Amino acid sequence: MANSSQLPIPSFFNPDKVQEIWQIPFAERAQQAEQWAQQQQILPANQDQTRIGLLLIDVQNTFCMPRFELYVGGRSGKGAIEDNIRLCEFIYRHLHRFTDIIATMNTHVAMQIFHPIFWVNDKGNHPTPATTIISHQDIEKGIWQVNPAVVPNFPGWDYNSLQTYALHYARHLDSTGKYPLMIWPYHAKLGSISHVLVSAVEEALFFYSLARKRQTQYIIKGNNPLTEHYSVLRPEVTQDHNGNTIALENRDLIGHVRFVSCLYFGFPTKSEV
Repeated sequence: MANSSQLPIPSFFNPDKVQEIWQIPFAERAQQAEQWAQQQQILPANQDQTRIGLLLIDVQNTFCMPRFELYVGGRSGKGAIEDNIRLCEFIYRHLHRFTDIIATMNTHVAMQIFHPIFWVNDKGNHPTPATTIISHQDIEKGIWQVNPAVVPNFPGWDYNSLQTYALHYARHLDSTGKYPLMIWPYHAKLGSISHVLVSAVEEALFFYSLARKRQTQYIIKGNNPLTEHYSVLRPEVTQDHNGNTIALENRDLIGHVRFVSCLYFGFPTKSEV
């Protein structure tokens, strides 16, 4: 069994295509993966004596593809692309060692506290994304306030309670000194091409699943409309101004990794653990 040496990279993998978006030929890759497992003597993951995990953080088009909303080009201008080439090669060379692969997916909808539509100034204008930071002082002074038009999208909240919560939220962020309330461009929108995994990475994960007979786990984060979720482990704010729970730590992820002996991380984007 191939359990110590690196595997060769499948011939279909083309590094030049990592910066492109395409439909994965699933049926063809499935057949190739099963043949690959036989040729390389790769056993099913459930027979692993030592459990090794790989955690991929938000390897999505919105961060990894040029011309998308929050592309991370780095100094070279191709940072995320170069990282994903290395990531795909790493998966192919070591897929016989990974018992579990988990991919987190940053997931948003239009009406969220960090999107422009949530806020208006006294002229009814929305904040400019990527350049506007809203402090709790800005809310206290009335420079920015909750957009009354979005309130019906938040069941159980009226305008006053949502405005009070928004002040609480900004004050909490300011007090921690970790992240301010940044207004982000609309990105990673659920159902959009911005949200999906990079095609080459999706292909590598599918190939892994079929070769190792192990389902890749996908974990959604960031879809709570009232808090950011920078870390994969927990959102930035978990309680409202009355002490009521509005969000929880990522228990699905914690449950996935608690039995793993060794965990590797893949960071082709700006996200943190």
